[in-house]
Amino acid sequence: QVQLVESGGGWVQPGGSLRLSCVALRRTIISFGMAWFRQTPDNEREFVAWIAWGGLASHYSDFAKGRFTISRDNDKNTVYLEMNNLKPEDTGTYYCARRRDEIRGASIRTEDYDAWGQGTPVIVSS
Repeated sequence: QVQLVESGGGWVQPGGSLRLSCVALRRTIISFGMAWFRQTPDNEREFVAWIAWGGLASHYSDFAKGRFTISRDNDKNTVYLEMNNLKPEDTGTYYCARRRDEIRGASIRTEDYDAWGQGTPVIVSS
């Protein structure tokens, strides 16, 4: 099955930026929608952003709109999350996920995704 590997997390000051990457190994993700979720110690895993299989459609959580940008490069089998103007409340572990079933639309529900990476930590602190 597909293996998703996230990278790019780390420490950043408030107002800074990070670009997360998610590389799919073993299998192509070209025909699947992909998403980013995040999890903090006191919260359930929450939706961040979704991108369609062709990369021409996307959907963002309210907190991500205007600050985060999801993109993909199917030739590299990779999904990105560009995060700008980061805030302390953005701190958490960020996960890449593959949409369950091919050619399906946006979903904010974790149960609609069938493959997950192990996460990359993001710490926003001064």
